[in-house]
Amino acid sequence: MDFIRARISRDLKTGKYGGRVVTRFPPEPNGFLHIGHAKAICLNFGIAAEHPGGRCHLRLDDTNPDTEKAEYVEAMKRDIRWLGFNWGEHLYHASDYFEELYRYAMVLIDKGLAYVDSSSEEEIRERRGSVTRPGVNSPFRDRSRDENRELFVRMRAGDFPDGSHVLRARIDMAHPNMVMRDPLLYRIRHARHYRQRDTWPIYPMYDFAHCLSDSLERVTHSLCTLEFENNREIYDWLLEHTDSPAPRPEQTEFAPLILDYVVTSKRKLRPMVEEGLVHGWDDPRMSTLAGLRRRGVTPEAIRTLCEMVGVARAHSRVDIAKLEFALRDDLNHKAPRAFCVLDPLRVVLTNYPEAREEVFRAPRLPGNAGESGTRELPFGRTLLIDREDFREDPPTGFRRLSPGAEVRLKYAYVIRCDKVLKDTAGRVVELRCAIDPDTRGGVAPVGRRVRGAIHWLKAGSAIPAEVRLFDRMFNVPEPPDDDLAAALNPDSERIVTGALVEPGLVGTPPATHYQFERLGYFFSDPEDSRDGSLVFNRTVTLRASWEGRAQRATSAGEEPVSPANRAAHAERGKTRAGPSSPSASLRTAKQRLDFGHLARLGVSEAAAVSLVRSPRYLSVFHLARASYAEGADSIASWLVNEVTRLLGSDDRAELERLEPAALADLVRAVDTGRMSHRRGRTVVAELLARGGGFEEACSGLDLEEIDDEAVLRAILEEVVLDYPDKAAAYRSGERRLLGLFVGEVMKRSQGKADPREASRLARAMLEG
Repeated sequence: MDFIRARISRDLKTGKYGGRVVTRFPPEPNGFLHIGHAKAICLNFGIAAEHPGGRCHLRLDDTNPDTEKAEYVEAMKRDIRWLGFNWGEHLYHASDYFEELYRYAMVLIDKGLAYVDSSSEEEIRERRGSVTRPGVNSPFRDRSRDENRELFVRMRAGDFPDGSHVLRARIDMAHPNMVMRDPLLYRIRHARHYRQRDTWPIYPMYDFAHCLSDSLERVTHSLCTLEFENNREIYDWLLEHTDSPAPRPEQTEFAPLILDYVVTSKRKLRPMVEEGLVHGWDDPRMSTLAGLRRRGVTPEAIRTLCEMVGVARAHSRVDIAKLEFALRDDLNHKAPRAFCVLDPLRVVLTNYPEAREEVFRAPRLPGNAGESGTRELPFGRTLLIDREDFREDPPTGFRRLSPGAEVRLKYAYVIRCDKVLKDTAGRVVELRCAIDPDTRGGVAPVGRRVRGAIHWLKAGSAIPAEVRLFDRMFNVPEPPDDDLAAALNPDSERIVTGALVEPGLVGTPPATHYQFERLGYFFSDPEDSRDGSLVFNRTVTLRASWEGRAQRATSAGEEPVSPANRAAHAERGKTRAGPSSPSASLRTAKQRLDFGHLARLGVSEAAAVSLVRSPRYLSVFHLARASYAEGADSIASWLVNEVTRLLGSDDRAELERLEPAALADLVRAVDTGRMSHRRGRTVVAELLARGGGFEEACSGLDLEEIDDEAVLRAILEEVVLDYPDKAAAYRSGERRLLGLFVGEVMKRSQGKADPREASRLARAMLEG
């Protein structure tokens, strides 16, 4: 039992809420839900379902008219239902309570606990102080009750422009918790609300509306992620001083779901949608539930992931391989098998009669053939195989087709490659092979060893399909907040338009899973397959990349997971109770001691584990921190993510050239905004290559960054003139071509252009 369920059990035993269990899931409808929300959804709805009479409310916290849309509300409802949960009749909106919230604000004014502040936003920010310096009282803090009431009534009537006044709680400007330094309760916004229309010119702040909405709905347990831990004090203060009825809701915080190589923030995902870096909120590469659903990720796999991660109090990062494992485990039992050839290579069977044709049968779902049936695979003299299944000069250990070698055609025959035909450019265009008729069914005679097996299709019966090969969107485990575009994986989407599939897939309905044998799990696109087209999205590969996993494990000082024991590792990851913590793998007392010290300095868990496993990197960290004490987490992140990326495994000499003080100066420059993260990566590469100080490295590099609109527009105009057909295709709806134009701008500016500005201008120019 986790600590949240233990607390609820205690409350039930004491009768605190009269035996009631009422939770809520309260998203703000300013974007699409992402996989980070899945943990909160599963927890809140799951806990409610575990108790007789328990219920979970879906409440849209719609208090910001500038960013919220009815479209997002409907998307959220659709995603929650898809995940397997239903709120029944308990659908609410914070905007339903605007009248009640307004009256609560008047209660605070009448008690002398709230006042109208006419300071500017900048003045309020300056007077707030810092963690080491108390705030300063507003000159409007001592307004009389009657004046505050009159001003607030006029704010409600729409008499004042935006930004002229705010309502603040009167608490303590010297409070150690900065959230409690006279927090804002209401602001003026003359904006049209998607539900309330133009009824309200003032809108409550989240902290004010959230706790009081919980109270109005008689929620018992308000479960929040750790980012709201500091807000618990204002949550309780507002409930107490607005005379909210007892027993009051209780806020409890838990660690959010944070996956490597994934961004879980609507604030960060929205610009990617708006700037055209992705195809929309449901782009199959996105971490949104809509994107995952379109990719073919199943709700069962997401729920399994949340169970595997568990509920904890401390932040930790989760290896995305856990989701991939849960997904493979789910699809393995439900996805029918099929053959797909991505890059066809023609194979002629010279000893197979031209007029002869036969049909082989293969299981639709191995291990369950009796119930799922079989599928038919036409076979003839001319076949097609995947080009990567042939090597003219095979590397050691290659088990597929090569000159003179044999391989099994799955479910058919063993064949031997006798001749290779090439075109005038030297490219292999056809293989001449011979079958062994004694191996019909793909089974070699006793004593005959054929090590490899490949898939195939009969030429003439294969069906054209578009296959979209999706991979991780980002190429670093922790994508940087300040430059997500630079961390995008350029290979996150590869579209294969010349693929072929077996004839039994004709008429495949949208949203159907398949396992393309030897390739991975695929999903017929729910949108682009509606007209009968065959468009398949790769959901997940059949197995994690052995090479990548081995390299990552070796660089971190771990023993690589071999193919032989990979299943055991995966099973342990599946069955281990509670949250998976990287620090649990630390084996020595010194490693655990060093880890504890780094954690106290504020270094993230994943970075701390990597550092304590590499004494040389840990030494650089401590020396750099001596020059930039407040930048501990940033220094660790640069070492673990950027330095190791540049150096790889053979890094001793280059790391010795890196002066810790220079690294500290670099990190400080990026943290303070003096230098972009993208330019910082250029500088750190120079420091590793040549050594020296930070300023010295900068002086030897051309760090100019072009963000001037006129200059970028001139470059873009040249690109559009050079690619008129691509420009026309973009205007006809091929939005993925935006990357071509931005890439050309980067190339012609020698990498100096600001990619975000280039993307914005390209969209404006092409769509204008």
